Amino acid sequence: MEKEYTDISTQYKCELCGQYFDDCDIAKGHENVCKQYHNDMNTQNIDPDNKEDMLSSKSHMSTFTISKNLVIISTGFLLLFTSFNSLSNLQSTLNKEDALGTVGLSVIYCAGVLSCLFLPSFVIGNLGCKWTIALSMVCYVVYMGANFRAVWGTIVPASIIIGIGASTLWSATSTYLTQVAVWYAELTKRTTDDVTNTFFGFFFMFFQTSQIWGNLISSTVFKTKSSNDTQIDLHLCGAYFDPKLPTNSSNLARPSDTKVYMLCSIYFGCAFLAFVVIAPFLDNINLDVRNNETKRKISLSVVMSTFRHWWHSRPQKMLTILTIYSGIEVAFITGDYTKSYVSCVMGIQNIGNVMICFGAVNAVCSFVFGRLVRVTGHTPLFVLAFITHGTTQIALLFWKPHPDHYVWFYIFVALWAIGDAVMQSQLNAFYGYLFYKDKVAAFSNKGLWESVGFIIAFAWSGFLVTYVKLGLCLGFLICGMTLYILVDVQDRKQRKQVKIDEDTIALLNTD
Repeated sequence: MEKEYTDISTQYKCELCGQYFDDCDIAKGHENVCKQYHNDMNTQNIDPDNKEDMLSSKSHMSTFTISKNLVIISTGFLLLFTSFNSLSNLQSTLNKEDALGTVGLSVIYCAGVLSCLFLPSFVIGNLGCKWTIALSMVCYVVYMGANFRAVWGTIVPASIIIGIGASTLWSATSTYLTQVAVWYAELTKRTTDDVTNTFFGFFFMFFQTSQIWGNLISSTVFKTKSSNDTQIDLHLCGAYFDPKLPTNSSNLARPSDTKVYMLCSIYFGCAFLAFVVIAPFLDNINLDVRNNETKRKISLSVVMSTFRHWWHSRPQKMLTILTIYSGIEVAFITGDYTKSYVSCVMGIQNIGNVMICFGAVNAVCSFVFGRLVRVTGHTPLFVLAFITHGTTQIALLFWKPHPDHYVWFYIFVALWAIGDAVMQSQLNAFYGYLFYKDKVAAFSNKGLWESVGFIIAFAWSGFLVTYVKLGLCLGFLICGMTLYILVDVQDRKQRKQVKIDEDTIALLNTD
């Protein structure tokens, strides 16, 4: 108080803005608001008295240009993940020898964790968001090519490359979407949280439809005539599926090389087309945080920035478990559900059909939730995710799958898709809303801990019985949601107090 305020005739003067206050407590409340404003300006090297500086921190894009870029980046991701998501769904069955497929997926996210520690800020700082996204997509193209000859010598190196690319891809994309959402909110006089939710909802609607098109391709390519000679050991499927035990189920047999090559060719083309869409058509952006040369270098300080953000941010630490779960739940539905339930009972040719349902429901829910959150807020949607995932996981523990129960394979995957739509779109939006002043570090943390979730799930995929995996998923879900609720309650209290302080200051100024 001694540094910021001077006692003149029983009044307190703010040395930052020059306003006087009769009450010391009110002055302290004003201090928090005023210091935060000037700290923001200093962080961005902006002089609040310099109009040119202030204008340069705003968007140079029109609302039409921002909307165009949103569509372009969403289309690029649709094409890219039409290939990657669908190929990931097939890895546990397509490359099941020595668990090559799931080991490769685990390597992807292990490389993602390590690169998240230092690469996103460095790459984005040097290339900008646009070219980071474009070049990261090239890493996915390399992985698609490696699947033409899926052996340890191709899959593992390609998995490392795509893992590195994934860390920078998602950090750059989340940063890009959050930044243009802030600009769009300024131009349209809407709240940042409202626009951020809408943008991420629209983006993930496109993203999740990739499950539809990619799996439609795989189900068409792998389509086979029904046979009465199919051998199925139903007691080895479902919750009691043990990947360590041999099975004589012909449903788990690998398709012919001709069909595999045809599928990989289509997916390779989709991934390359994604790069072609992004590179020439997406506009680059200048982030609000400027002239920070440390972000352009790989150094110990940059490597530790992600951990520093995690260590000093209590909300970030509390969201860690839920973020890990967001990786685990995707890994389970794509790696374990597809093999333990769908492929084991109905054959690999039906994985695509079931996952089309997952993608369709996910896409619709992502879009709807992006708009619904304006009315309900984040918490009711996360509660919905908790209910759908929790009940589905409990049901899968006791369900005995059978080919005659065809509809239940779709019901369970649809319920899972509802919860996943919340986890993917709204968790990203919540990060952007909660950590909007340090977007790059926050989204690097999200990518890091989500990758940890994938690593955990794909690592245990090859040796744990399915009911154990379901129990672990349920534990992460309960713990993560409990901590999320605490973060949300604390955030509401803090923002309510800031609003009271601002209203008090405004009332005193009018007097």
